Amino acid sequence: MSTKVRAATPADVPVILGFIRDLAEYEKELDKVEATEEDLRAALFGAEPKVFAHLAQDASGTPVGFALWFLNFSTWTGKHGIYLEDLYVAPEARGGGYGRALLAELARVAVARGYARYEWACLDWNTPSIRFYESLGAKAMSEWTGYRLAGEALHAVAR
Repeated sequence: MSTKVRAATPADVPVILGFIRDLAEYEKELDKVEATEEDLRAALFGAEPKVFAHLAQDASGTPVGFALWFLNFSTWTGKHGIYLEDLYVAPEARGGGYGRALLAELARVAVARGYARYEWACLDWNTPSIRFYESLGAKAMSEWTGYRLAGEALHAVAR
């Protein structure tokens, strides 16, 4: 197997949106995807991008997975880190090293740029992914509980 991981380009936006939809379907949340190609193009390739993506390709150059990430910041270390929003590998390519290659590329980015951390979340029922992450040495942060303010609650707090 020949795995290539590369930074996404504007031409990859339709593929990235397809992977986002595939991931949402796997997570039983396809109806929640509101993102459009225009949204992704602006976020990833606008004047001041705040989110980034990498694609894994098979030996023929076909994209088989992606990682979408952005910077976070640790006040304790005084350094940025990477927050991995989405990691997805197409079912037919799973087990081929593509997820590992994507994670390794982002780890290289973090180390090269002097970032202190590399974090992500995983659904508690996603046992295959949990096993994969733990096999890499990742540790669950069980002492932290994630919170989200969105929709009407977000607007109510803003008022």
